[in-house]
Amino acid sequence: MRLPRIMLAPNGARRTKADHPRLPMTVAELIEETRMAVAAGADGLHAHVRDAEGRHSLDAGLYRELLAETDRAFPGLFVQVTTESAGIYPAARQRALVRDLKPRHVSIALREMLADGETGQTADLFAFCADEGIDVQHILYDENDCRDFLRLRDQGVVPGGPAQVLHVLGRYSEAQVSDPAEVPRRAAMLAGQALDWGLCAFGRNETACLLETLRQGGKARIGFENNLQQPDGSIAESNAARVRDLAARL
Repeated sequence: MRLPRIMLAPNGARRTKADHPRLPMTVAELIEETRMAVAAGADGLHAHVRDAEGRHSLDAGLYRELLAETDRAFPGLFVQVTTESAGIYPAARQRALVRDLKPRHVSIALREMLADGETGQTADLFAFCADEGIDVQHILYDENDCRDFLRLRDQGVVPGGPAQVLHVLGRYSEAQVSDPAEVPRRAAMLAGQALDWGLCAFGRNETACLLETLRQGGKARIGFENNLQQPDGSIAESNAARVRDLAARL
């Protein structure tokens, strides 16, 4: 299945309501924020679940609850879960989530899968996903990740054929502002591959970066996971406001 053109990323693993009161922490809040963002123009959801204390979680039960609720509220919506470690979960735990949950769509950071040196286990996971019909979006943070992706495709660790990737333009840091001029360079790193690719960006240039991504033939991932600001530097009132800002410029 193809990636949505505008995928909402409403919460991420790190931010809390101390960062923004509209950042969704519970399944009910995720559903409401998604409802507003879909009305504003989003056609997909990239979601993190949180435990009872609001911490990033890879609990399969929480994800099952979220997926059941999104299926009820938004039949047919592209809903992607994450295996992000956030410095908490080892690669083995991330792999176990995918095997247990068997989601339709999942994002996996390639560097996190390689962190424990278990390349064979990583190859087995990607083969399992291919066999089960699970769409994997490979998260690529920088040039080294792009090179690793190509190397692992050549080695057969990452299956050949069409694949999904997400370029992350920037880092989670105070005052991080991504540069739209970097988008064509990042896209060119994997030129010639059979890819359905997207990009996310940080700071007030998020919209500009995503517009350039769409012009380059990629897909946009937008929301409070990566950025709270509108292009003028003001704080967005909601995730839907960020989606609306992008959609209005298309």
